[in-house]
Amino acid sequence: MKIKTILAAGAMSVAAIAANNAHAGAVLDGIKAKGFVQCGVNTGLPGFSAANAEGKWEGIDVDVCRGIAAALLGDANKVQYTPLTAAQRFTALQSGEIDILSRNTTATLTRDVKLGLTFLGINYYDGQGFLIPKALGVSSATELDGATVCVEPGTTTELNLADYFRAKGMSFEPVVIENINEATAAFFSGRCDVYTTDASGLASIRTTMAPKPDDYAILPEIISKEPLGPVVAQGDEQWADIGRWALFAMLEAEEFGVTSANVDEMKSTTNPGIQRLLGVSPGMGEALGLDEEWAYRIIKQVGNYGESYEKNVTAKLGVERGLNALWTNGGLQYAWPVR
Repeated sequence: MKIKTILAAGAMSVAAIAANNAHAGAVLDGIKAKGFVQCGVNTGLPGFSAANAEGKWEGIDVDVCRGIAAALLGDANKVQYTPLTAAQRFTALQSGEIDILSRNTTATLTRDVKLGLTFLGINYYDGQGFLIPKALGVSSATELDGATVCVEPGTTTELNLADYFRAKGMSFEPVVIENINEATAAFFSGRCDVYTTDASGLASIRTTMAPKPDDYAILPEIISKEPLGPVVAQGDEQWADIGRWALFAMLEAEEFGVTSANVDEMKSTTNPGIQRLLGVSPGMGEALGLDEEWAYRIIKQVGNYGESYEKNVTAKLGVERGLNALWTNGGLQYAWPVR
């Protein structure tokens, strides 16, 4: 009887797995059928995701989607972009309006568990800060008691702001505006004393949106941890795996010194790690359900992580690597091994 019960339970488990597998792959199959990746991005945050003067989307978050398209579809340009506010982003992902959200989004327990989302990795380590007009005469966030603060709703920023002021025994008046362009316009017009978001966002806003950037300062305090990364909906593990390893391929390429300029000659290297990454030694592509040149295409068409960071963040915003340096250079960026 025990054996029959065990066999019956095993059969039920196999049936459950088969049923789950029958539903798995829906997102990936949809992408293959339509021929492009639908990528949810910010409505406009230079350095991360913003349309340039020609209408072409650029940024470190955009490059994540371009890398995935290169790996899966063979062409980094096979991406369509959906600009989303912070309040819209998770609904768009849960409803299937987008295939992936790559929009300076913080990984948290409740987002990962309660919202049915899967974070693929961290492409930018950040923390929340405060932007002020220098004329305010403030040099520390501890001097902001009674300030009016512009903040976007539906963000960890909004929650961290309340926590920080409460912990410091200070009061503030929130000015909650959903659209980033409207929120920054309100700040620069003097409607609020302070603008708060991730420090990277403050650097972008100050550099690219301020009427006179030198009239504004970012206060020294960083009040939170903001690990930002791309997100997919749960339920299609192969799609999540492809997105995750596309990001890690960009990081490992930088670790190995493989760039868009030298990737072809690197194919002749004797380094076994590079051989696996570039598909010279087969197996990694097959494991992902891709061909063996999946990572080669990412590097050739998009570049490694360092190249993406340099052209999008350092060159445009003047923000150095800091926490986003490779682990070998004192930073936190660390690829899982492609092996």
